[in-house]
Amino acid sequence: MALDMLMLEKAISNSEDSPSLRFYLWDGAWLSIGKNQRNLPRHWISNLNKGNLKIVRRPSGGNGVLHAGGLTYSLVWPRAPRQRHSAYVKASKWLIKGFSKLGIKLQFGNQDPNSCTHDCFSTSTEADLVDSNGQKRIGSAQLWRKGYLLQHGEILLNPPKKLWEGLFQSKPPEVKMSVTYNELTKILTNSFKENWPYFQWEQCCFSKEELLIAKKKSNQYQLDLDNSSSSTIPIDFISATTCGNAIPKG
Repeated sequence: MALDMLMLEKAISNSEDSPSLRFYLWDGAWLSIGKNQRNLPRHWISNLNKGNLKIVRRPSGGNGVLHAGGLTYSLVWPRAPRQRHSAYVKASKWLIKGFSKLGIKLQFGNQDPNSCTHDCFSTSTEADLVDSNGQKRIGSAQLWRKGYLLQHGEILLNPPKKLWEGLFQSKPPEVKMSVTYNELTKILTNSFKENWPYFQWEQCCFSKEELLIAKKKSNQYQLDLDNSSSSTIPIDFISATTCGNAIPKG
């Protein structure tokens, strides 16, 4: 979470015009909760105390998301459309197009956000993407700062059934993916580049100084007393510079 906020703050500080995208996996089972989510269920805290999972608070909104057997993305988009629905639609086109290449048609959910429970994946609002069977495949949440958008999303791939049922008292969505993490990341990255064709893309890494700053700030988000270990892997992302109509760099 600290690295995602670092991406956002860096974009604002440098007055960047181009978006940045980061994919990552989680080291172990983690539960992220929205910035305004309060009164956590007691069995969540019990699982935390037993060491079954760790809990982190996202700077973005939404409800509880289990990060285990999935792929997480964070998108920083300068000067995104300020209308909420329009921002979600335009910030998710690359996901819809990427999944279509896998033969999976996604569309936005239509449930009332006020009907949401503690579990983000129990409902599908206009911020979420569902498949043709109505199964929620991607849940997203946003944070706005000075006209810059940070959008978090969890792509459900292979959720652990027992842990899911223990946390949410419901069965996980039935999703079937025959693609590996690396293959999916490549497909979605290419789709992302195609969605912004006027930029020249490059692979980036956080500097040692940035990683140190993020580590110092990580305790702002983690509800676990042990802040000595990293919560996510890997740490690279892609960014871009304005490049007219040039073909995006691979």
